[in-house]
This record gives sequence, C-alpha cells and structure tokens, in this order.
Amino acid sequence: MLVFSDPERGGHTLWTLGHLAYIESLIIRSFMLGQANPLAHWEEMFDGPDTSGDPSRFPPFEEVLAMCRKVREETIAILATLSEGDLDLPGARTPAGFESTFGTYRDCLQFVADHWYMHRGTWQMRAAPPDQSSWVKHPDDRGGCG
Repeated sequence: MLVFSDPERGGHTLWTLGHLAYIESLIIRSFMLGQANPLAHWEEMFDGPDTSGDPSRFPPFEEVLAMCRKVREETIAILATLSEGDLDLPGARTPAGFESTFGTYRDCLQFVADHWYMHRGTWQMRAAPPDQSSWVKHPDDRGGCG
C-alpha cells in the first residue's frame, strides 16, 4: 500500500521521489544543458496528474530512490564545474514563455532546489499530527497561533 501525503493534493512518497528525479533531470539535462533527459521514459509515470496508489504501476521504491540519489549526485557534480559567471549563462533549451523561471543556469539550479522544498512541504503534511493539516495554523483558526 502506498501512503499519500494528502489524498486531495499530493502524491505518495514513491511518486514524489520519482517526480523529483524526473524533473531535476529534465531541467538540468534538457533545459540547462540542452541534452536529452535520461529519464524521459519516466514522464508518464512521474510528471502527470495520475498519482496512482497501485504499486505495480511504478518501479520498485529502491530503484526510484537510487535514481533520485544518482540524479542529485550528477547535478552536484555539474554544479562543481561551474564558476559564478557560468551561473548566468543562458539555458540551452529554455521553454518559450518560461525565461524568467529557466532562463539561466542559475534559474534552473534554483528551481531544482526550490522544487525539493515544495515537496518536502507535502511530506510534512503527512507527518503532521492527525488532528492538524499543518504544523502551523492560520491565526483565525480556533486554537491557532493568534
């Protein structure tokens, strides 16, 4: 059984890890460097709205986690070769209309980092106590911060 962070707004951990690896590879390899995405075969599984709870529709968790780690190691290795000036190079294949998001190497790397933080937020929702949807409540909530 796959556990969803939030059945209405988020994928399960296996989907999220595959999604993070796929997107990081897409942005760094394709948008930034102009290469083919080595995880292109994961697009349908990990970049669409279908976050099926059927484990048979996905590679094994260990495989997805290993690929996620490999993609991150490759990104860090690429980053280690860049100078400060290189970060302002234009992305090789920036999608039309997304120049402010993926226009430079710096933008691509920043998006990849931010994307992880956004999905960590969905994992946090899963870790929240059962009586709360988030660790931080809106001040207008009874019993909240204010």
